[in-house]
Amino acid sequence: MDILTKKKKISLVLDIIVITLLIALDQFTKYLAVVHLEGKESIVIISKVLELTFLKNSGAAFGILQNQKVFFVMIAIMILVVIAYVLFRIPNEKKYIIMQVILVMIASGAAGNMIDRIRNDYVVDFISFVIINFPIFNVADIYVTVSTILFIVLFLFYYKEKDFDFLSFKQQRKYREFK
Repeated sequence: MDILTKKKKISLVLDIIVITLLIALDQFTKYLAVVHLEGKESIVIISKVLELTFLKNSGAAFGILQNQKVFFVMIAIMILVVIAYVLFRIPNEKKYIIMQVILVMIASGAAGNMIDRIRNDYVVDFISFVIINFPIFNVADIYVTVSTILFIVLFLFYYKEKDFDFLSFKQQRKYREFK
């Protein structure tokens, strides 16, 4: 086994450990929300700015697509498959570390909300920015939203099209022919 293969395996194991820890954090915060917020008044963190408010969300952001559990689970599975593929293919180079972290965060958020949908038929949301009347959200949503914004910024301003050659099938054939 060459050193690149060992590094890649270590990287993938670390990805799985971090994903597991992030999902655990998300699920723990949702558990706390159920225990301390369900059926109770909101907890004001910062008056007229931030509150903790329990919400059973059977839809997506802004309440769209209510009661579409199968649709959301299938989307989450597709996202997780694509991310797994990219994580297996991504080069072990310094410039891809941030992309790897972003993909791990998106996978963690998708999996965290998928677990809720499968287990409860809804997602537990509890963080409310009342100052801007923003939809109530959770930790998994933070993972996905922040990571997706970072990914878009990196895609627009840091990575170039050639930086994604590792995903093309043409590159795989060239690599096999070179070997």
